[in-house]
Amino acid sequence: MRRLTLFALLVAWTFQVCAQGLSADRLGVIYNRDDPASVRIARYYALHRRIPSANLVGLSIPDRATIDRDELRRLRALMIEHLPSNVQSLLLVWSRPYAVECMSVTTAFAAGYQSDFCEPGCNLTTPSPLFDTQGWLPADTAGWLPAMLLPSQDETLARQIIDRGIQADHSLPSGIVYLVRSQDTARNGRAAGYAMLEQLLSSRLVVTELTTPVTRPPVDALAYFTGVRSVDELATIRFRPGAAADHLTSTGGILEGGHQMSALEWLRQGATASYGSVTEPCAHLEKFPNPRVFLEHYLQGDTLLEAYWKSVQMPGQGLFIGEPLARPFLP
Repeated sequence: MRRLTLFALLVAWTFQVCAQGLSADRLGVIYNRDDPASVRIARYYALHRRIPSANLVGLSIPDRATIDRDELRRLRALMIEHLPSNVQSLLLVWSRPYAVECMSVTTAFAAGYQSDFCEPGCNLTTPSPLFDTQGWLPADTAGWLPAMLLPSQDETLARQIIDRGIQADHSLPSGIVYLVRSQDTARNGRAAGYAMLEQLLSSRLVVTELTTPVTRPPVDALAYFTGVRSVDELATIRFRPGAAADHLTSTGGILEGGHQMSALEWLRQGATASYGSVTEPCAHLEKFPNPRVFLEHYLQGDTLLEAYWKSVQMPGQGLFIGEPLARPFLP
């Protein structure tokens, strides 16, 4: 009887966790109805991810790198008006804009424009109520719609990213987590936690610490975390479907014309999601993904969007890009 009771409690807990997780019917897909590429990629995503048609919302999005808070307010109000009430997160399907004044477009669409998210950029900014939390009902609990941007200008790449996410689902990959120490003191801050992370997760995953310059090609990468302006070894990395990768630097979220490597380069190389800041955040670790938090949630069955968002304590200036529903591990 005791075993049956414990089993019933375990089943109930598992059901509750799954019920609160992100799923296709709780994802809104927002696209630029004035951009044929955005329309095509949104439809491709909806078809292959079985997104309900009611969850697709086309808006007239200005084709600029940055929009202002008034434009955001108008677009976000229209979006919320047309989205079903059960939607908890968003996929934004376009390449521009990627910023709303000094905020990232993903956090601006998630929570609305608020100056405390990014002004002044070198101070600590508004914390996320979703950091390192369990479950995923952010619209219901916090009034947020956490978003991920899928750049659609290169349609071949966008389809590849979607396909990687689908291929990753429930694949239980045995890939390698790479934690890379760089010679860049200003950007190497996350390395202080690498040893603890390896100790915590080494029984569940292969965790490998590297030091730049990286001389051997990193293979089977499930995650890759470093801190540099530009990743010299990028072309040698081989990613598993569902992999996340990012480099702690000032402007990785500027997707075009920046003076540092863009987070988009990770996706071009084979990663399924990445992250970068759109305005100068200074080296506050709270503004970048925490590898331990990301991996703990990813391994327990969270989607890429859930795990990445939960790993950033102050996401106001940070852009999340990639395929949100990838879920390699079972809850």
